[in-house]
Amino acid sequence: MSPTTVRTAVDGASPGAPPSPLTFEYVRENPRVRLYVKMADAALEQIGYTEHGERHVSLVAHIAYNTLKRLGYPEREAELAAIAGYLHDVGNVVNREQHAQTGAVIAMQLLQQMGMEDLETVRIMGAIGNHHEDDGAAISPVAAAVILGDKSDVHRTRVRNPEMIKFDIHDRVNYAVEKSFLNVDESRKEITLELTIDTGISQVMEYFEIFMTRMVACRKAARFLGTSFGLKVSGNRLT
Repeated sequence: MSPTTVRTAVDGASPGAPPSPLTFEYVRENPRVRLYVKMADAALEQIGYTEHGERHVSLVAHIAYNTLKRLGYPEREAELAAIAGYLHDVGNVVNREQHAQTGAVIAMQLLQQMGMEDLETVRIMGAIGNHHEDDGAAISPVAAAVILGDKSDVHRTRVRNPEMIKFDIHDRVNYAVEKSFLNVDESRKEITLELTIDTGISQVMEYFEIFMTRMVACRKAARFLGTSFGLKVSGNRLT
């Protein structure tokens, strides 16, 4: 089942006995997982970061899943990418620093408690532990898909307080992006991040100023998947 079919409530009853193999739906509906996602985002809110909660992790899961499916990877591989995408930011519940590595360990504990087999668990751990552009790498298709999903989520809905765009370049750039879409062209082996930016709020150069390392990470992830990566801003291809 596609990750888009799952409901998005943060709280909820236990989904019952875990299926085998462990599904995205079961992981997402787990009350402990939901709590960790909620509290990780709450911690970042306190230190002024953009939204990293249910909306963000659900979108990353969806993009990661669809990326691998469109490129012809097996259903289970795509589902593991969705699970990793949904859990990738839980480490923020501890601290923003090294949140990828911390999150990998937290995910291990959560998934083991739910009965996921070791081989799948370590693959998800590797993807989560490598999703941050400063110290991560595309070590597997699952990791590459999570990187692409995470770095392509640039949008004004992530800005918690629009007043901050006057002072914070990250909020300003995110708020300027009216539309973002990761286009996976399986026939041409191209992955393109398509953005519509309101240049009255932020100039395109500001996007490159703060997101260049993310775009490099996307290019490396796309290359791992046997594709190229490009950026299109308001209809104009830049890379």
